Amino acid sequence: MNLHLIRKAAWGAGLGFLGLGLAAQSALAVPSYSRQTALPCETCHTVAPQLTPFGRYFKINGYVLSVKSFNPSSPPKTPQESLSRFPPLSAAVMLSNTSLQQAVPGTQNNTVAFPGALALYYAGRIANHIGSFLQVTYDPQADHFSMDMTDLRYARHATVAGHPVVWGIDVNNQPTFADVWNGTPSEGFPYVASPSAPAPSATPMIIQLMQQVAGIGAYAWFNNSIYANVSVYRSAQIGQSQPYSADVISGLAPYWRVAWQHNWNRDDNTNSFEIGTFGMDSHIFPGGISGATDNYLDLGLDSQYQLLFGDHSTLTAHFMYIHEKQDLNASFANGLASNPNDSLNTWQVSAQYYWARRFGPSIGYFHTTGSYDPLLYAPGPVSGSRTGTPDSSGWILQWTYLPAQNVQLTAQYTIYTKFNGASSNYDGNGRSASDNNTLYLMTWILW
Repeated sequence: MNLHLIRKAAWGAGLGFLGLGLAAQSALAVPSYSRQTALPCETCHTVAPQLTPFGRYFKINGYVLSVKSFNPSSPPKTPQESLSRFPPLSAAVMLSNTSLQQAVPGTQNNTVAFPGALALYYAGRIANHIGSFLQVTYDPQADHFSMDMTDLRYARHATVAGHPVVWGIDVNNQPTFADVWNGTPSEGFPYVASPSAPAPSATPMIIQLMQQVAGIGAYAWFNNSIYANVSVYRSAQIGQSQPYSADVISGLAPYWRVAWQHNWNRDDNTNSFEIGTFGMDSHIFPGGISGATDNYLDLGLDSQYQLLFGDHSTLTAHFMYIHEKQDLNASFANGLASNPNDSLNTWQVSAQYYWARRFGPSIGYFHTTGSYDPLLYAPGPVSGSRTGTPDSSGWILQWTYLPAQNVQLTAQYTIYTKFNGASSNYDGNGRSASDNNTLYLMTWILW
């Protein structure tokens, strides 16, 4: 199962969404960045993929900071010498086991994934002002490699009204990926989850489009405080023949992001607080390329507090809320939805504490509600809804241990209090929400 599907499951479990999202262990946890900067992983991360203030600065600067960036007295003598002798390559493998409280009928429980994923990365400085995170993933079920997460950046520095500004151009294949806080969908908790466990059926379109689009945008980081990004996206459906024949975006889908961050130090501790908003407006041709569209307006709010203790311990807390307004003109006309207009609301809170950035607990609570729509949320074994609603909620408990910088061990337990509209017999076939409680054991190795 490739990293794209694993990240899908992570968001399905963590926000009551259909298993849709992105790569496990996210974009920045690769050793090639450490080799490029000659800095330990903990400089940029609390525990990967959570970013520290310096990690956010590194990403905003286009992944280009290197040893010479911290020693300006030794600049390259010629432009040619600015190119690295060795490309910024890394690799990763993940092994896992999934155990459900009650196996899905007709399937095996205690599912072992070996490997759960195998990924190759080109991640780091390409040239002056240009850097990348490019991921190619091997899918053991399909038995082939394919393009996964993609992010190319061009970043420069300027001064506005006497204040420093970092501005750049970003090309990526998922909305919210250009962001640098761990509260938005692309980088949010939970960072991993089982790809084989059932996940709730409702997902905001801003998440469904991840790795199914190509986008370009501009961003700016003013005075290490205010961040803004505007991008536009078009369909780029991985694994489908071109030109695309169904479920494509009409025109362009705009995405926007604004956030404010404040950093301060007290004693030996470093504190940071962020609050922001993001959104996306997408018009989709369901099952075709012309005619009426289903229109989705996603509006999000997020916040993050982070405390880095002097003894290298860390505490991070997140909040995220997404409201989606759904104008289902095409689906309603085709008998696929009971209502011409629906809505979906989801929110999540989470907190992680790590002793010496090596081991510690995480906890998260997720809650999703939506319109009553018995056609859109129809009954069916395991993945259906007897009540005609997407309402789901539950807890995620996790323990993480890093015996080495490039090895991560995770034990995660997901507890559902409601699944696809009910606590018991939610699918109309006698399955309870608690039957989908999942124990997920994962080993992640990078080099």
